[in-house]
Amino acid sequence: MMIRRTLIKSLTCAAAALTLCGSALAQSYPSRPLTLIVPWGAGGGTDATARIVAALLEKEMGQPVNVVNRTGGNGVVGHSAIATAQPDGYTIGMLTVEISMLHWAGLTQLTPADYTPIALMNIDPAGVTVRADSPYKNLGDLMNAVKANPGKFKASGTGQGGIWHLGLAGMLNDLKIPTNAVPWVPSNGAAPAMNDLAAGGIEFVTCSLPEARALIDAGKARPLALMASQPSALYPNVPTLKAATGSNWAIGAWRGIAAPKGLPADIQAKLGTVLKKIYDGQEFQGFMQQRGFGTIYADAKGFEQFMAKGNSDMGVVMKSLGLAK
Repeated sequence: MMIRRTLIKSLTCAAAALTLCGSALAQSYPSRPLTLIVPWGAGGGTDATARIVAALLEKEMGQPVNVVNRTGGNGVVGHSAIATAQPDGYTIGMLTVEISMLHWAGLTQLTPADYTPIALMNIDPAGVTVRADSPYKNLGDLMNAVKANPGKFKASGTGQGGIWHLGLAGMLNDLKIPTNAVPWVPSNGAAPAMNDLAAGGIEFVTCSLPEARALIDAGKARPLALMASQPSALYPNVPTLKAATGSNWAIGAWRGIAAPKGLPADIQAKLGTVLKKIYDGQEFQGFMQQRGFGTIYADAKGFEQFMAKGNSDMGVVMKSLGLAK
């Protein structure tokens, strides 16, 4: 009995020591520079968002935050680097929507569940854009024409199986229109797709409105709807998909901060508090608005739920297109 009481007391003391150690670790964190891994190349929207977050993190935390672009494998290389880093808070990363797509395509076994979520910071929903001289003034009319003429209307916005292709497929699915009713023309991104639209090679583009902004503002293209629950701050008069068609389908290219799985809760909470302050600050909001990037915030729990739903939605759409392994 004495041995048992001694063992219980020792285990209790050890647990208390670990708790105190964890608290002390969080209080002293960070004591050295941080690394923020970006799965995409320099100069893009993800890189720009990561660099403003890193700059503001430096100010708030008093340590350098080095942005490292780890590209390759359609995002697999960078997302893997985040997942396999030490969960000590000194390596964090910017997850993107592709983490909810890559495993369905058989490119990796990583899923959103392989990370410690910290904060969702940005989302740019898919829009539906036509040429300025298109006879279709609203999305309902365009979709009725698609139903009546399957195969006639071509669309683009990204490569085969990319985020904007899935946006189109999900919208068609939700509107009870076969996904093959609109042939997809693969492109190397939204910019060449918008140029093809203006030249008359395709009938509409599904991409974010910031990506379509140059031709919209030039009067060469017209947005019909946004696949989101709220209108865009950039174009507040563009209706949501729900308002235009009754469909609740929503999808967007999102970006959020996460760490490797196993990050101590105290450090997760500390980073979350700082990122919320950054998100609410005028410098971050001004930067994002100037570039037309959408903003959305979710804390660790909300980000986890957001990714879980997105992961499920992507599975359904990719299976409908025959893109899921």
